Amino acid sequence: MLLTIDIGNTNITFGIFMGKKLLRRFDIPTDKLGYATFKKKLGSFKPSQAIICSVVPKVTRHLKGILSRMLIHPLIIGKDVRVPIKNLYRKPSEVGQDRLVNAYAVIRLYGTPAVIVDFGTAITFDVVSKNKEYRGGLIVPGLKISLEALSRRTALLPKLELRAPHEFIGKDTKSSMLSGIVYGFASLTDQLLSQLKKDTGKGAHVLATGGDVSLMARYCRRIDKIDETLTLKGLNLIYGEAKKEISKKV
Repeated sequence: MLLTIDIGNTNITFGIFMGKKLLRRFDIPTDKLGYATFKKKLGSFKPSQAIICSVVPKVTRHLKGILSRMLIHPLIIGKDVRVPIKNLYRKPSEVGQDRLVNAYAVIRLYGTPAVIVDFGTAITFDVVSKNKEYRGGLIVPGLKISLEALSRRTALLPKLELRAPHEFIGKDTKSSMLSGIVYGFASLTDQLLSQLKKDTGKGAHVLATGGDVSLMARYCRRIDKIDETLTLKGLNLIYGEAKKEISKKV
């Protein structure tokens, strides 16, 4: 039983796999990770192996300590195992490992060429060529941090939780903020996806994932498919490939 772990700036997403089957998925806020919380979320499942993709090194170390108490020694993407994809970034080491994992998952599960949009703390757009190469992409601020910035950097705008707007034209400050964020980022997303698909070439499809994808997919018109567990599936696939390589060396 394999525990796949995607450590993000806002949330840590866990997936428990038996072979190709995802048995359970759960989230823990990144700043709330602790042994007791993790054990409670894990429930009766007893994974013996783990693989981690992280953009928060400090939390990676903390989680490794928690897993060691359970006699689990995880593989770390980018350290113990590399994502098996040709990376065309000018400085390959600068690419977030989660972006490469998503690209690899799309290659294996959905085909290329493809554009991936990940609605996370930041919104990332990633391009995979028809030759299965990671070409690069774009990074823009995410919805929640943009909404937070409005309240933090202004004197009169309130703090709000991100949710679906009830109307396009806001009739008060709160509804105006929500409409601006959701419809504004939906328009931005559609425009960028349109340009990226054109640049990527004939047959390019768009796959969306990330914590806010269920909300944004309702407002974006350029998304072809949604996979909320894309990163977890990619980690499961990469772990399988890593085990094959280890077996060859034995």
